[in-house]
Amino acid sequence: MGKLVSLSIFSTLLTISFLSLNNSIYLLPLLVYFLYRIFKPSNALLPPTPFAFPIFGNWLQVGNDLNHRLLASMAQTYGSIFLLKLGSKNLVVVSDPELATQVLHTQGVEFGSRPRNVVFDIFTGNGQDMVFTVYGDHWRKMRRIMTLPFFTNKVVHNYSNMWEEEMDLVVHDLRKEERVRTKGIVVRKRLQLMLYNIMYRMMFDAKFESQEDPLFIDATRFNSERSRLAQSFEYNYGDFIPLLRPFLRGYLNKCKDLQQRRLAFFNNYFVEKRREIMAANGKNHKISCAIDHIIDAQMKGEISEENVLYIVENINVAAIETTLWSMEWAIAELVNHPEVQHKIRREISTVLKGNPITESNLHELPYLQATVKETLRLHTPIPLLVPHMNLEEAKLGGFTIPRESKVVVNAWWLANNPKWWKNPEEFRPERFMEEESNTDAVAGGKVDFRYLPFGMGRRSCPGIILALPILGLVIAKLVTDFEMKAPPEVEEIDVSEKGGQFSLHIANHSTVVFEPVIKA
Repeated sequence: MGKLVSLSIFSTLLTISFLSLNNSIYLLPLLVYFLYRIFKPSNALLPPTPFAFPIFGNWLQVGNDLNHRLLASMAQTYGSIFLLKLGSKNLVVVSDPELATQVLHTQGVEFGSRPRNVVFDIFTGNGQDMVFTVYGDHWRKMRRIMTLPFFTNKVVHNYSNMWEEEMDLVVHDLRKEERVRTKGIVVRKRLQLMLYNIMYRMMFDAKFESQEDPLFIDATRFNSERSRLAQSFEYNYGDFIPLLRPFLRGYLNKCKDLQQRRLAFFNNYFVEKRREIMAANGKNHKISCAIDHIIDAQMKGEISEENVLYIVENINVAAIETTLWSMEWAIAELVNHPEVQHKIRREISTVLKGNPITESNLHELPYLQATVKETLRLHTPIPLLVPHMNLEEAKLGGFTIPRESKVVVNAWWLANNPKWWKNPEEFRPERFMEEESNTDAVAGGKVDFRYLPFGMGRRSCPGIILALPILGLVIAKLVTDFEMKAPPEVEEIDVSEKGGQFSLHIANHSTVVFEPVIKA
């Protein structure tokens, strides 16, 4: 809580001071209104909260960067549930498994909506997508339409051979270059191409030829810029305090321009091509990829053309980028823990006896599965999960939660709190075969609410059914074929983290040496 006020906050305060001196006649009613909204008397028992300043609330104490570590440290002061007043908005932070159960499961309907955000409104078309829309009929319809072509066991079975094909191409490319085994390579770029090809083949029955493919360059550039603008903390002041929103005009215009060009790219180069193929085939067309199924739903009047594009938007961000972050974390930790690589390699050799690694035999490799779990525990890709919101006033942990509060579950802290985990700062897959042998990465059924890398309940991430086998296969194939090492004169890979509004990814994309394993 002793965090210094950032330069951006000082600048904002100075701007407000200037405005108030020159335009006080216009600002006074607004100031009175926001003071009343924030400090109006209430008999409700609210969660513990630090002292809040007029208009700004707790923004002056916490700043823009509301990351998982800061909120975890605050939980140790204010308790497992606390409230931050951020301008005109309320943020409720949950850091306890029992309370997480209430938010995500027991009271999942009450807390099933998503909070609005001035930037995400642009990137989701004011909730025309599935991930960020409010809880209700539209969400149920979008979830159903997205699930069938993407998130079922049948989909995994149908596409697993293609996944393995794309992964084998990565192994082939790494083996053929001398510099990869001597100086190393920033492997993220090659894994990014692999993941885009996996998802675009599933989605559009299309793939990129190489990292130099102009369409691949455009796709990654658009998605990277979208992530940068959406994940930044820079715009929080205008989201928290509507009075300051005019100062965001330039930022929001950048977001609008990018989204317009990005959706046009998806539509012109991918969606429309599938529409043309479907039209040419007429009644004889056989649905052969996810977008065919989604366009078919649109042609039946279930969703709009805009909804189709926002489904594509969700897959580009939620399915590709988060999985890529986890791959980077896994590789970095394996480089820094060669003994884990050796154990995985030994397990594969002993269990599979020279047979190829496939999606269908991953369940026979418990230590490999434990390594995937440990990566997701220590480096939770969405550390606060996607935020929830209660449309009406609700009760939680004996406290009153004001209507339209943003409610976040600190999933990273649940999985890294020494109160519940033995030496949580250590990367130790063995924990999931020893003291945590009954803890699994699931989003439904019997859930351990200390471990929620994909959330849980109605608004959990359906991509769990793709992410876990893809992560397991990539790790297995790389470890089987290579000894992964830090480059010369580097002791270990830097695993410093960089967070955003929702994400947690490795701060520096690592150079890794891939030394081929000599097989008997």
